Amino acid sequence: MTKLRLLALAALLLPPAVRAADLPVPDNVAFERDVEFSNAAGQHLQMNIASPKSASGALPAILCIHGGGFRAGKRESYDKLCLTLAGRGYVAATMTYRLAPEFPFPAAVIDCKAAVRWLRANAEKLHIDSARIGVTGGSAGGHLAQFLGVTGGVKEFDVGDHLDQSSDVACVVNYYGPGDLTKSYGKSVDAAEVLPLFFGGALDTKLKEHVRGSPLYWATPNAAPTLIVHGTDDKYVNYEQAGWMVDKLKAAQVEVELLTLPGAGHGFKGADAEKAEAAMIGFFDRHLKKQ
Repeated sequence: MTKLRLLALAALLLPPAVRAADLPVPDNVAFERDVEFSNAAGQHLQMNIASPKSASGALPAILCIHGGGFRAGKRESYDKLCLTLAGRGYVAATMTYRLAPEFPFPAAVIDCKAAVRWLRANAEKLHIDSARIGVTGGSAGGHLAQFLGVTGGVKEFDVGDHLDQSSDVACVVNYYGPGDLTKSYGKSVDAAEVLPLFFGGALDTKLKEHVRGSPLYWATPNAAPTLIVHGTDDKYVNYEQAGWMVDKLKAAQVEVELLTLPGAGHGFKGADAEKAEAAMIGFFDRHLKKQ
């Protein structure tokens, strides 16, 4: 895939409001850009953080993880959502992570866990309740969010700073992120191109890595409550993936919900986008806000 095609795809998957160069920041929201949370392999990884200006006490937090096939995308694609969430009483951060092929699996997972630990290490400064940190993402970001949700307590991906802090998350909203990457070939229009970059090879040479990098195979009763949102006409992550992940979590007695959007593709628009966002916010409100 050419760089031009990658950029075009990334632009296609983002709604127009998100692609705006400068988003207006509401008067009741503080927005800090370019906050470094990790320096992994010489890569200065940063967050943009939105928070309510007038809230008192420790607040729930949500980490947003961008998509882009593990080898493209930018954290700014979630700036608008972070501002929306801050307006609803959350501290919301959107993060950068290392991209394939220069940094194959598990680099992106390590970075996401480092981001959660950094939020906890800075909880007092950011007015975050460390027990109430959720995560969301779309496509590759949905996969990474789901990975965080099923690997709570798994220490092998905790690398870097703030190792005294947990990288567990309280709940997950996964927008069309794949759960089983061993079954993406032949069912995704670009899996044969994307996954060998992410894993350093295809199934015939890197089967173990594909299994290890699939959230489905990490699901246990300790997994975080999860909402999966998926369209039935998704050409990049087939809709079956949602069902497989839901069934595996249910079998493990984990709370899981599936919002199916009939006819929706990869990246929601119009009424589908509104329905998905409402479901996401409702799920986070139920699991992260004190009743």
